[in-house]
Amino acid sequence: MPRPSPASPLLSLPGAVPAEAPDEGVAAHYGDLFREQRALADGSGFVDLSHRGVVTVTGAERLSWLHLLLTQHVSDLPPGQATEALILSAHGHIEHALSLVDDGETTWMHTEPGTQEALIAYLESMKFFYRVEVADRTDEIAVVHLPAGSIAEVSEPTVVRETAHGRDLFLPRAELESFAADHGPAIGVLALEALRVEAHRPRLGLETDHRTIPHELGWIGTAVHLQKGCYRGQETVARVHNLGKPPRRLVFLHLDGSEVQLPPHGAPIRLAADGEEGRQLGFLTTSARHHELGPIALALVKRNVPVDAPLLAGGTAASQEVVVEP
Repeated sequence: MPRPSPASPLLSLPGAVPAEAPDEGVAAHYGDLFREQRALADGSGFVDLSHRGVVTVTGAERLSWLHLLLTQHVSDLPPGQATEALILSAHGHIEHALSLVDDGETTWMHTEPGTQEALIAYLESMKFFYRVEVADRTDEIAVVHLPAGSIAEVSEPTVVRETAHGRDLFLPRAELESFAADHGPAIGVLALEALRVEAHRPRLGLETDHRTIPHELGWIGTAVHLQKGCYRGQETVARVHNLGKPPRRLVFLHLDGSEVQLPPHGAPIRLAADGEEGRQLGFLTTSARHHELGPIALALVKRNVPVDAPLLAGGTAASQEVVVEP
């Protein structure tokens, strides 16, 4: 069993409601989901992501070594430039998704909760004669997310990973409570998830299963660099990119707003015309209630599902928008 991250001290803040799997250990919300979403969309507040795994790699050869293992081109990664990368199986299936930044001396990455031990075991097995050191920093370092547009000031020497979606801070875990006091309001992970779904951004373990390849989720070009050298699973990436199409594709769903319950992760996707006894064509990956769009979701469906076909997610009517072209 993966070792869980320490429970966040911010769960003691007023109104905090603990999140469920896979986000145990932090708050789902602090009492007003839509207010929190609006604040996040406006660039206010912060999200406690201290349940995520934090791994560092040090040593003079760290970037050239990681370049051999990851789907991303990182051998010349400039200090402070954020990137994302995957680790694939020999058959090209996604095993790890990493959010990285290098500060000139150390490569910092955060990962899905509970996956850091398996990641470290793989990295350690690939060290050979390279002069690198891999460390699990989860117990001492917490990830905090500031949304795009935030004007919050971050004190040195905090490591910052800045993307179009906001800034991820690698903050000493002991400073979480003082950070919250200075940079509130605190915003739960459900608000961040709703904005992630709206932006069509996949997440390991939700939009993936044991056979997902990067092409199905739109990770080619963002987490997978097509012009770099060999890495594990690269043959599958090149073959599908050059010779074919992925068997499945990520879609964005507008869900029927009259339903009280959101369909859960894993709910079967079927053609609405075939009804609830029809053939399963995929599965729902993440559903959310959005402050403007209403109930929305991401799903992974077979590539040949017509792009204009009304669908059923579990028993909920859904219309689709294309994320990955068929």
